[in-house]
Amino acid sequence: MSTRRRAVLAVGSNLGDRLGTLQECVTAIGRLPDTDVLAISPVYETDPVGGPAQPDYLNAVLVVETGLRPGELLDAAHRIEADLGRLRAERFGPRTLDIDIISYAGQVSDDPLLTLPHPRAHERAFVLAPWHDIDAHAELPGRGPVSDLLAGLHGGGVRRVPGAVLRRPRTGAPGSSGSSGSPARTP
Repeated sequence: MSTRRRAVLAVGSNLGDRLGTLQECVTAIGRLPDTDVLAISPVYETDPVGGPAQPDYLNAVLVVETGLRPGELLDAAHRIEADLGRLRAERFGPRTLDIDIISYAGQVSDDPLLTLPHPRAHERAFVLAPWHDIDAHAELPGRGPVSDLLAGLHGGGVRRVPGAVLRRPRTGAPGSSGSSGSPARTP
């Protein structure tokens, strides 16, 4: 078994069954080898940032523990996106699913294939607000406490969706080491 590290993932969808797609995404992430979903934020509806006119997103943040290395986790995220219908046709365009690695074990890297932490996370309330909900003491490496970053942003366009709950994968999912089917709220 490899050393497991904590990672923060942001997930979003603005096409099709947005909540259903996010739930399938959470399930797929929980089924990755040597990976557990530790916490899932509340779901937020958010205005799109950049790109063409498009529908609003549903967004959430996951905290996972994984034995996958950063590049392996990125490859797995891209496979999940593709499996759930993601087409990479237009930068900042609408999508069935987007999975971003926000932070991986506090690593800082300027690798063009995977910049860590995510280079725009500190500017995005749709990442910071849900992350803060599940870890009030979270820090974005090189940027500082998530609470301070969030306080410095205009929170417009980010709304919690009452009743929208994403559930962790059930115990016994291949590759999982014991998640329950209940909602996850705290790391």
